Amino acid sequence: MLFAKLMPRDGSFFELFNQHADRIVEAARAFSLLVEHYNDLTLREQHNRDVDSAERAADRITHEVNRALHRTFITPIDREQIHNLINTLDDVADLLQDSAETMALYDVRHMTDEIARLTDLSVKCCERVKDAVNMLGNIADPKTAEAALKTCEEIDRLESDADRVMRNAMSKLFREEPDVREVIKLKAIYELLETVTDKCEDVANQIEGIVLENS
Repeated sequence: MLFAKLMPRDGSFFELFNQHADRIVEAARAFSLLVEHYNDLTLREQHNRDVDSAERAADRITHEVNRALHRTFITPIDREQIHNLINTLDDVADLLQDSAETMALYDVRHMTDEIARLTDLSVKCCERVKDAVNMLGNIADPKTAEAALKTCEEIDRLESDADRVMRNAMSKLFREEPDVREVIKLKAIYELLETVTDKCEDVANQIEGIVLENS
């Protein structure tokens, strides 16, 4: 009886992963709306709060997963894989919040085409992360495992696209922006947004490892 109580509820970790991925997409879409409506101060502040709210909800889920790891005797996948995945997912949410906060702290006055493009790629990466995470609970099925790997490949392609946008953005910034303060501000935003896609790729790499090891 005691041993049975130590057993995890079937699929509980996967459900928590799904909830966290939902919050990441929520934060990414709120950030996208912030960028889209940046000139409207009221909407900007509302969407900033939405990003913060999603990030705090993601934090709570991360803490719940880490607590569950300590009290669960048998886990559905390797304990280290669970720990690494949830914390890397949380890094994505943190970076989205950091991006929104940095724009406010640096008093960025206007959005650039490059910010819009990097934001769009970040949202797409987060959506694909959610898709891949949602498949983890059923990777014993070969078709689901294959679909998860293909989704991870798509995340890798999106990250490569973000790298190209980032390089072009930096080149344009240093060639065309005469105000050093604006260079510093925009460089920081570009780097944060590109790092969002980098971290999504890290999630994809971890999911690939989980799929290959457990399918």
